[in-house]
Amino acid sequence: MSTSMMAKGVGETGDVSEICAFVQRTTGIQLGEQKHIMVRARLAKRLRALGLPSVTAYLDYLKQPANGDEITQLIDVLTTNKTSFYRESRHFDLLSERLGLLAERGEEPVIWSAGCSSGEEPYTMSLVALRARVQARILATDISTRVLGMAKAGRYAAEVVADVPKDVQQRYFTKAGAESEVGPAMREQISFAPLNLLGEWRMRGPFHVIFCRNVMIYFDKTTREQLVGRFHEKLAPGGLLFIGLSESLSGLNHPYRLVEPGVYLR
Repeated sequence: MSTSMMAKGVGETGDVSEICAFVQRTTGIQLGEQKHIMVRARLAKRLRALGLPSVTAYLDYLKQPANGDEITQLIDVLTTNKTSFYRESRHFDLLSERLGLLAERGEEPVIWSAGCSSGEEPYTMSLVALRARVQARILATDISTRVLGMAKAGRYAAEVVADVPKDVQQRYFTKAGAESEVGPAMREQISFAPLNLLGEWRMRGPFHVIFCRNVMIYFDKTTREQLVGRFHEKLAPGGLLFIGLSESLSGLNHPYRLVEPGVYLR
């Protein structure tokens, strides 16, 4: 079957709407009409890769239990994973302060990076802990097995680690050709795991700190309210929830107290 015929298989608006509805039901990710052109173009890649003739056939494929990994492939092509070391750096200053307070109380910090993408966020958390001379336990999760694989590999191009202070790079990274690889001290504090935030959460908690930054922008109001409620259940009393600086819990029914932009207290 030709590429043009494959593209035609995702040309109908109704077809694209069905895929967007399926994605929202399964993952909470909302893809409005303004994104349908993008969805149509990227969906064609999956149809070509699988040799399927239409969206109807693709939906049938998605719904088969044996093809459960395909939803992560679809999410990979439909979402953008923009992240960096020390992104929104004020949050990491606050994290360092909180780690110090926990250490003074003799508590081992337990942290969750929810939506960790390719790993820059949890590795930055680990660096913050190391520089504060605090041993932490960090859980890093993402729905995408592809970006989790990148995170576990822990190898980054020079421009990616450019925001990491030079002395920190020299101490905690090793050179791997043209790339920098995170060292064992950073790795040993982190556990990576696949997780759909709308699915079952098997981790026990409680967490002293949860980062879920620039993730809820993809979700509708109802899903955001449910999610921040579930985070509240997993946070220890006095725990902190960090969201992206471009995000807000304003307008949501939630039990937190705003500390400063993007930071909420349980």
